[in-house]
Amino acid sequence: MSDPLDRIAAALERLAPPPPPVPDLAAHPAYVWHRGFLQPARAFAPLPLAELVGIEAQKATLLENVRRLANGLPAHDALLWGARGTGKSALSKAAVAAIQAEGGKIALIEAQADALDTLPALFALIDGSDRAFVIFLDDLGFDAASDGRALRSQLEGGAEARPANARLFVTSNRRHLIPRNLEEQSSAINPRDSIDDNLALSDRFGLSLGFHAIDQDTYVEIVRTYAADHGLPFDAAEAINWATRRGSRSGRVAWQYVVDLAGRSGKQL
Repeated sequence: MSDPLDRIAAALERLAPPPPPVPDLAAHPAYVWHRGFLQPARAFAPLPLAELVGIEAQKATLLENVRRLANGLPAHDALLWGARGTGKSALSKAAVAAIQAEGGKIALIEAQADALDTLPALFALIDGSDRAFVIFLDDLGFDAASDGRALRSQLEGGAEARPANARLFVTSNRRHLIPRNLEEQSSAINPRDSIDDNLALSDRFGLSLGFHAIDQDTYVEIVRTYAADHGLPFDAAEAINWATRRGSRSGRVAWQYVVDLAGRSGKQL
């Protein structure tokens, strides 16, 4: 007679739903990597590049990098860092959509920050595809250098580094992904070793793009662009008052104002 635990495990396995089928890697503009399975994104509708105002240099640089990847040319992993709501995530998605509109064979795969240990399985799945992929990790950050070592090995230098047709695009509020403090210099025997360990992760990104807090004129221009594209009335003073009450000026706050404006105007976005 088999062990009761073996019988219970076998029964649970029979009851468990089968894993979802692997989607066609050429059929969808974006996918989600969740719990070790790849699924088509239910909706992929990034903002048009023209609506991302005030980040022209970052836009041009990232767009060219995505274009190279789609064309099978050498391209960089990218770290987009900086202030909240300044367009890091929006630009990552919009750049992929723009190259898709040009006919580029590329898709975006969004993975959660807690899925780093499953990325090798994703790499194995997409390796050999004739399509390129941007692996998008949003709002990533680590409490200590040791927490980021799995990502370091996947960027370069590890046995499970990402395949040639995939690059990692990571957004973070921190330039080096790991917080810096004065204690690291006083507690280490060799302070430089501690600092180098913290910087080693961000150094592995060939492309590092900074996004900074915007001034009032740029904020107003962002609102003006959104309003014009959606046929909404525009009042600069009201838009400024909205940002003042929120205590922040950013592309995200500008979009939130436009959502409120559209609701009040009875219009869809």
